[in-house]
Amino acid sequence: MPLKELRPGTPDELAAALREAATRDRHIAIEGASSKIRMGGPRRAANVVIGTTALNRLLLYEPEDLTISVEAGMRYADLKRILAENRQMVPLDPPFAETATIGGILATNGSGPRRRLYGSARDLVIGMKFATLEGKIVQSGGMVVKNVAGLDMAKLMIGSFGTLAAIATVNFKLTPMPALERSFLLPFGTAAEAVAARDRILSSVLQPSAIDILSKWDSPLGRATASLETAGFTWNHLLAVQAGGNAAVVARYESEMRELGADCTVLEGEAQAGFWRSVGEFAARKNGCIVRVSCRLAQVRDVLESTSVPLLARAGSGVCYAAFDEPAAAFAWMEDADRKGYKAIMESAPESDKDSTNLWPSPGPGFETMTRVKQMFDPNRLLNRDRLYHRI
Repeated sequence: MPLKELRPGTPDELAAALREAATRDRHIAIEGASSKIRMGGPRRAANVVIGTTALNRLLLYEPEDLTISVEAGMRYADLKRILAENRQMVPLDPPFAETATIGGILATNGSGPRRRLYGSARDLVIGMKFATLEGKIVQSGGMVVKNVAGLDMAKLMIGSFGTLAAIATVNFKLTPMPALERSFLLPFGTAAEAVAARDRILSSVLQPSAIDILSKWDSPLGRATASLETAGFTWNHLLAVQAGGNAAVVARYESEMRELGADCTVLEGEAQAGFWRSVGEFAARKNGCIVRVSCRLAQVRDVLESTSVPLLARAGSGVCYAAFDEPAAAFAWMEDADRKGYKAIMESAPESDKDSTNLWPSPGPGFETMTRVKQMFDPNRLLNRDRLYHRI
């Protein structure tokens, strides 16, 4: 049967397209900008492809109330620019930030280094409308930060890879940008030293927005890390800390960071922005595989020491990403992490390897509930088949 491609321009058109395809028992693929096609499970052949990029409007923006409502096809980069005019933000910092749509970010539960302080999408979304296969528009939450009525329905959509319904509109609570921001890079020879420095930060009164450890990276991060190498320090582990606040707070951070390491490099302005863009690109690599492991903070050192491949550790939250050239090596490390009790998943891989790889070894006790929810929303399994890591 020939492939049919649709680009609905309104939430009602989106719901109608879903209903028509489901009524005809057609397999359906939902997509945004297709920036994350390497993530999740394989892309199965579909009779109907429904794109959301025409759903890209700003619906309501209340700067004084710190709320905004946008359609799911809006790019995160465009949302970021709109909010910057009032020095406000939705601090998700997701991979593929320049091209990804809001709906795609939420469907994959994308987040970045500042998740430690500001939370994930589930913490920032206060309302949502999504279209079901029955052709209905379901509203969850609203435009008031304290309004949590029905919000759990929206949380089901976040991280579902579009296997339940199609996100149409999203309401966010906003955060003011800090008056000043600085980032501090501290090079260390061993994982133990880097983690010890992180522990000192976590036990202090300081609350940085990001604490990352970069381990054995095989590509430069622009002028920031090049200057470290020029200074004669070859780093195996780089502790990267981002902090914001008024001038006095930022000065306190700089003093504390220099006490942790005399080789501390301070970044601001475009140098800082460029560094974190490079860090964000790590999880968006176009080659090889990325394995994501979630562990306790006390286990981050073990994760860092367990492999010789480049690794990014969100050292303040316990989420780690390791980059492998070969799927076999990635799978072996993922199995070892799973045996240790970490939550391991193949975050991204070449399409040709997804069917032969166990992308999600241990979904956990909540998986049974997830399958029941899938049955409620999509009993005939028509929508984004296998996109949830080959499990749903």
